[in-house]
Amino acid sequence: MSQWVLRGLSTGIKSTAYPFGDETAPGVSPGIPAGGLRPAQEIRDLVDVCPTGVFGEADHSLVVNGRRCIHCFRCVRGPATPAGWSEGPLPAFDRPFARSLHILVVDAGDCGACLNEVRQLSGPYYNLHRLGFFITPTPREADVLLVVGPVTDHMREPLQKAWDAMPRPKRVLAVGACALSGSVFGPSFICGTGVRDLLPVDAEVPGQPPPPLAILHGLLVIAGRKQSVSHG
Repeated sequence: MSQWVLRGLSTGIKSTAYPFGDETAPGVSPGIPAGGLRPAQEIRDLVDVCPTGVFGEADHSLVVNGRRCIHCFRCVRGPATPAGWSEGPLPAFDRPFARSLHILVVDAGDCGACLNEVRQLSGPYYNLHRLGFFITPTPREADVLLVVGPVTDHMREPLQKAWDAMPRPKRVLAVGACALSGSVFGPSFICGTGVRDLLPVDAEVPGQPPPPLAILHGLLVIAGRKQSVSHG
């Protein structure tokens, strides 16, 4: 037992430096594939290789629906001409959200992957409390509704009730490709195409699952303390 105590004292506190410093671990945002003019064969190759239907074609251009991207990177590793990646700023939010925020997490049919990444934020490494973010079990105290999962039919009413019970001003953060678009589960007989079918979404965190730093970045975007990256 003493050796673990001594090891802990010698190691010191290990928490992410983000957002006050550069984070050496990957994952603030994995980005999304970039669209644009491409030869017809390259577009067909990218359409064929994607398992979730991210790519399409319009006016001889590659069209990207980033909300369906699960970051499998097949479009980068498979085709002879890989897809590029893009990032871009979006506007910040109102000043009331620049202070401490209480977050209600709702599992709307998640497979467990995205929810597990959200859980990491309360641990000592990511420590969301140091940034003024706190998880609350009640919508009556929540400023932000964080939703994971494709919003299955049996979760539509509970999700709507949670949103209605939240005081104004309030925001919605959709986390993971399922919450953004239904991903591999929707649209189908059991769910639609994500949170936007039911509620207004203010910020989105793509990926399946997105890493904890990406989710933390999404919360900072909601708080108006960071800029977002565009995903189409």
